[in-house]
Amino acid sequence: MHLNNNVTEFILLGLTQDPIRKKIVFFTFLIFYLGTLLGNFLIITAIKTSQALGSLMSCFFFHLSFSDPCFSTCIAPRMISDALLKNATITFNECIVLVFSFHFFGCLEIFILILMAVDRYVAICKPLHYMTIMSHRGCGVLVAVAWVGSCVHSLAQIFLALSLPFCGPNVIDHYICDLQPLLKLACADTYVTDLLLVSNSGAICTMSFVMLMVSYVIILYSLRNHSAEGRKKALSTCISHITVVILFFGPCIFIYTRPATTFSMDKMIAVFYTLGTPLINPLIYTLRNAEVKNAMRMLWTKRLVSDNKR
Repeated sequence: MHLNNNVTEFILLGLTQDPIRKKIVFFTFLIFYLGTLLGNFLIITAIKTSQALGSLMSCFFFHLSFSDPCFSTCIAPRMISDALLKNATITFNECIVLVFSFHFFGCLEIFILILMAVDRYVAICKPLHYMTIMSHRGCGVLVAVAWVGSCVHSLAQIFLALSLPFCGPNVIDHYICDLQPLLKLACADTYVTDLLLVSNSGAICTMSFVMLMVSYVIILYSLRNHSAEGRKKALSTCISHITVVILFFGPCIFIYTRPATTFSMDKMIAVFYTLGTPLINPLIYTLRNAEVKNAMRMLWTKRLVSDNKR
């Protein structure tokens, strides 16, 4: 393992080097980031304060709404602050920490989405056994497994990053320090590392996406035996989940399932799943999920009532 490198810091080129566009990047993604924090905070608050949201699905909603802003926080603050700098740099150690945290919360979101699909499958396809198979204690165990699995995945990314020798070039044509741009700077043959990256991150993204889509196809097919009201409620929940899955996994699969080649669109696609998806998720859940929508409405009503009493 190449722990001793000549390179101690990297230069991040960001999305653009144009001063005017950098100001646009600053204000745009500052609004995106604040919107992400506010939207997910409102969902977390609604889940914690609403008695109507006491189901196991709400437990998964809570953890997804927690992982989303954490995932965005790994990227957004540095990206926003770097837009104000002429030359943005990141130390080697900070880069390693960023790789770990970025992949940890990204993988955690993937596992939470899988757990949400499992919950919907059991609730719709095995309703009589739901309380036996899925419980609040089970939620805690499953989420704990998701955290451990995310940690294992992130440690694997760190191992791959530390195995790369850096001898001179230190300019990263990206706004984040990730393994793909690091592979381009390594002064050694990265073929094996590239294969390991695809078999790790690429396999997790692809297999999870296929498994999720198959599970939702089975769920939607089984709805033919439910009442009209039951179908409407289940469809509202499942469509919101499927939308999130497609928006998150589409860009991830494009980035992580190919060899270490770069395209001009890579940075914008990365923006979509690192900053766009955490912002869009609360809107999707609020607009498509009736229970979350009602809980948000009740939270807003309580807020108005408390303000009027003052």
